[in-house]
Formats: sequence, C-alpha cells, structure tokens
Amino acid sequence: MRNKFLLVVFGLIGAPTFSQDSIPYNLKLENQTIVLPSELREVSGITIIDSKTLGCVQDEEGLVFIYDLKKQAIKQKIRFAGPGDYEGIALVGKDLFVLRSDATLFRIHEYQSVKRSIDSIKTGIPNKDNEGLCFDSKNKRLLIGSKSKIAKGSEYKNLRTIYAFDLTQSKLEEKPLYTYDINSIKEFAARNHIQLPTKPGKKNPSEQEAALKFQLSGIYIHPKSNLLYVLSASDYYLFVFDSIGNIIHLEVLDPEKFNKAEGIAIMPNGDLYISNEGQTGDPKILRFSEDSKN
Repeated sequence: MRNKFLLVVFGLIGAPTFSQDSIPYNLKLENQTIVLPSELREVSGITIIDSKTLGCVQDEEGLVFIYDLKKQAIKQKIRFAGPGDYEGIALVGKDLFVLRSDATLFRIHEYQSVKRSIDSIKTGIPNKDNEGLCFDSKNKRLLIGSKSKIAKGSEYKNLRTIYAFDLTQSKLEEKPLYTYDINSIKEFAARNHIQLPTKPGKKNPSEQEAALKFQLSGIYIHPKSNLLYVLSASDYYLFVFDSIGNIIHLEVLDPEKFNKAEGIAIMPNGDLYISNEGQTGDPKILRFSEDSKN
C-alpha cells in the first residue's frame, strides 16, 4: 500500500517548467480593510454567501457567523456543533459545509431554514491537520487542503496534498487530487527569480536556505479563471495553481499585513477577500479588487 501511494505521488508531481504568471491583484495595497468583532478573533475560514455577505467560522466554537459586509456586522449565528478546531467553510447550494481539522465535515442542510438539520461526515483523510475547504462547482465536489504531511517518513516530509470529496456520492476520492512537492516549488521560485525568505540551514547553520513550509491554511477556486488560490499562513505565502496542479504564481506576503491569513474567498466579480486572525490585534478582512493594479 505504501509503495503504491508513492508511485501515484511522483507521477502527479512531474517536473514543472512554468514561468511566473501575474495575478490581477496588488496584494501590497488593499482596497478595503474590515475590522471584525472580537467574537471572530480566531477567524479561520470564510466563504461567499452573496455579493454582500460572507459566512465565517472560527477555530474554537461550533458556530457559523453570517457577516454583512455593508453593515460590517454579524447578522446571524448558526450553531452546528460543540467546541472544536474548525478551519474551513464552503457554501453548496442551500447547504453549508464546515471542516474540522481532523477532516470531519459538518453539513448544515438548508442552513437558512428553521428546520435545518446537521450531519457529520468522517472523510477518512489520513492527514492529521486539515485547514483548507472550498467548493469546486464544475466538478460537484469539495476540495480539502491538508496542512500536514500525509504519513510518517522522510519520503513524505516535503509533500502536501489536496483531496476531493465527491458530493454526488458523498464519498472521498481515495487518492489525493493534487500532491505538491515543496522542493519543486522552491525550484519554481529559483527559475523565476522570486526571492524567498531564508533561514539558517539545518545541516549547516552558516548557510541560508529558503523558508518554505507550505502549510495550507486556506483554498479557493477563482470563479473567472478557475485557478486555485492557496494560502500558507505560517510562512506568509500565496500560491496559485492551474487545474491540473501546476504552480503558476507564488507571492511572498507582508507578515504585518497578513499576520495570520487563514481564510480566502473570491466574489463572482473577482473581489478577493483574505481574513486574518486577531492574535495581538484586531481580526481583519482585507479586500482586493481585480483592478487594483491599474
């Protein structure tokens, strides 16, 4: 079983030769900063409800917060479970899905109805720590991004995975949809002259090496380009991948602006929202419009 998995992984990774493509956002200059209430200090995931509303979760309480962007206020709270480590949220039709870090999904059926019901689904993802969740509407599935490696062993150290949960069968696809190799991402950065932050090398502290953990904290499919946007909060990166998992963009984020960027969502008009936990300050959502480079 172990060897079979390895064969699949290296077949997916390949040897990407893509050049850095631009994205339609200037992430150094936000169009709007929204300060969230203290209840969302640990905001860990966001999703688009409609053009004026976001759904939010925080990683301590089993509550969905429906947030009004115009009034900048919570307009509804929906209890779906007890305290836990909740990391992602996605809207699918009239239902909301919430991801707990142990890869359990909570489905809130007809979330706006007084007769709403809730199911919990153990997906069976082997990774211990899972944080990214988004809806892939074209393929009628949820994508689940794992922050941790898939298994013990040095051969898995630099691998990160995204799984697909088939909504028509309510079943996890057995093999990862995407498997990313951190070393390949470092090579992409080097080829495209992208300066990555560095840290002292483990074998030789006098030598600097690229600081890149690639611990997925948020994922979202761009509604126009269908590209997959991926956040790594712990080391301040935004990655963009094409539909077959090839990296096409890598951006180093400002640690002060994106102190702990764990939530990402994109409106149909292209407006990009990134949420940041409060930590020592206020929790915030930053909005970037597609024309912000002009």
